[in-house]
Amino acid sequence: MISEIIFGLIGMTMALAFFAVPILKLAPALGFRAIPLIVVILIGVVMMVVEFIQTVRASRNDRD
Repeated sequence: MISEIIFGLIGMTMALAFFAVPILKLAPALGFRAIPLIVVILIGVVMMVVEFIQTVRASRNDRD
């Protein structure tokens, strides 16, 4: 279970680094037109975090 948590956190960190590049490079150039891009990326990040939490809880329940 600890390996699932560690690898999940590593994966989320890598995904956040991957998503940060377009935000940091495109947002200043696009101005207010970057808001939809930022919203879509934030929705994806929230979905990723929720899936991670559900997976960790499910693996914890399977072991009990």
